Amino acid sequence: MLRITLAALLALTIPATAQVTSTLGPASPVLKRSVTIASDIVRIGDFIDNAGAAAQTPIFRAPDLGATGSIPAERVLDAARAHNVLGVDAGGISEVTVTRASRVVTVKDIEERIAQAIARQRGLKDAGELMVKLDREVRAMHVEPTATAPLQVARLSHDSRSGYFDVVLELPGGATARGLPLRFSGTAVEMVETTMLARPLARGEIVRQSDIVIARKPKAEAGSDIVSAAGQAVGLALRRAIRAGQILRQADLMKPELVQRNESVTLVFELPGIVLTSRGKALDSGAEGDVIAVANVQSKRTVQGTVTGWGTVTVASMTPRLAANMLSSETASPAPSQAPRTE
Repeated sequence: MLRITLAALLALTIPATAQVTSTLGPASPVLKRSVTIASDIVRIGDFIDNAGAAAQTPIFRAPDLGATGSIPAERVLDAARAHNVLGVDAGGISEVTVTRASRVVTVKDIEERIAQAIARQRGLKDAGELMVKLDREVRAMHVEPTATAPLQVARLSHDSRSGYFDVVLELPGGATARGLPLRFSGTAVEMVETTMLARPLARGEIVRQSDIVIARKPKAEAGSDIVSAAGQAVGLALRRAIRAGQILRQADLMKPELVQRNESVTLVFELPGIVLTSRGKALDSGAEGDVIAVANVQSKRTVQGTVTGWGTVTVASMTPRLAANMLSSETASPAPSQAPRTE
């Protein structure tokens, strides 16, 4: 019984609702505050919602591609009334803003497309290795939003020695693009990352991370012996003084010199089960692992030793008698792993 009653009520409600909708009639026309269009003309329906049969009627020319303009609301309403669109709700709007949609072709788009074409022609793996510089100033270009295809290279000539290029581009599907100047010339130079100094360093100074600046330079200017990554230079010393902003090269770097010529050093004589030390004077400069000559201060004898630390030179594989002859006044200490026992 309950199901029948609910169904009857629903059946009575539907006609009543339909009758209310029919009484209200079509929605009233309403003026828009702003309009974005894709064509070169503006129609009544672009300005006014619910314009009815007159919606497709053109009334004004559109702004240029990518441009925005405004028109007094009263002019729009007058044009609508001329085509029997009456009773438009203006909502207090005094003027309507009109924007012509477009696709923007930027200078970067052009340069990247040229770089890609030249990189392919030269067999480069990455177009980002090329820096493209156009001969003339180029502004961003606006074309129809429907022209979504990428820029195409119609013709390209490029001199790999000078870097000079001459190229003609095309934009398929763009009527406006056919009238644009799409011929460009300029230079395309292969670039490489280089390591430069942020401050001047003297000979022998150790390069730190804060001393390094990475910059892209033309490959021809940089040469083949460059330090391409900061990690290759940090911790090493300079063979010569280098000013700030100068490109670092492999030949400019060396291991830090732990011993300087003519400075006092500690001579370490390693013997089986014992270590002898003495004062010496370095006759050469040397980095860790270098073999240099050292004069023993007491015996005045010269020995060859390996630089093993700051101000330290180690002489290994000597017999006790030879070590005693080399040292006029020595200090002996037992080796850590083979210390002699006292009975």
